[in-house]
Amino acid sequence: MPPQAKPKKPAKVPVHRAPPPQQVRIIGGAWKRTPLPVLDALGLRPTPDRVRETVFNWINHLRDGDWQTARCLDLFAGSGALGFEAASRGAASVTMIDSHTPVVRQLEAIQAKLHAENVRVLRADALTSAQSMTLRGERFDLVFLDPPYNQDLLTKTLPLCAGLLAPGGLVYAEAAAALPFVPDDGAAVPDWLAPWELVRQDKAGEVFYHLLRLRMHTA
Repeated sequence: MPPQAKPKKPAKVPVHRAPPPQQVRIIGGAWKRTPLPVLDALGLRPTPDRVRETVFNWINHLRDGDWQTARCLDLFAGSGALGFEAASRGAASVTMIDSHTPVVRQLEAIQAKLHAENVRVLRADALTSAQSMTLRGERFDLVFLDPPYNQDLLTKTLPLCAGLLAPGGLVYAEAAAALPFVPDDGAAVPDWLAPWELVRQDKAGEVFYHLLRLRMHTA
């Protein structure tokens, strides 16, 4: 009797992810409606227009419309959508950091095209930069955290932001899931999140976005 053939493993079905948009646009301020090209780079996933519109409405309300004194840091700049949005609204300064050379070159080209004198673009590692700026005493009123998903970067960068924020400062954090301020299993809030207070949060499609500030006793 011939041996039975082993059952074939089912073929893997490739997962097709939607490609990033070819461009996003600035929502408000001096450069409203200006398109920002999006490179086809690994992990580059710009914050959608409607999410930025909501987030900047939150920030505008909390700051009583005062952008002229806002010092901003975009640690994972990518397309520059968050940083250029803040600069368009008149932020005093915006520091954009990215580690990928093609991304940095494009940010510099956009900066030159817009004559954005309030924008500084740096090619550097986000974690190293955050540590160095803390040691130098640099402080910011707004820190944008939109790192590549599924690399556990928020757990590493958010604790560093505690030393970067000016009094009353805010952190915008974007992730593939809601931050566990209320863990599903009833456990305590993780240590990396414990110093932070959730100001606002929402969800759009697969994007979970949050506005945070330090709790009073940790400021």
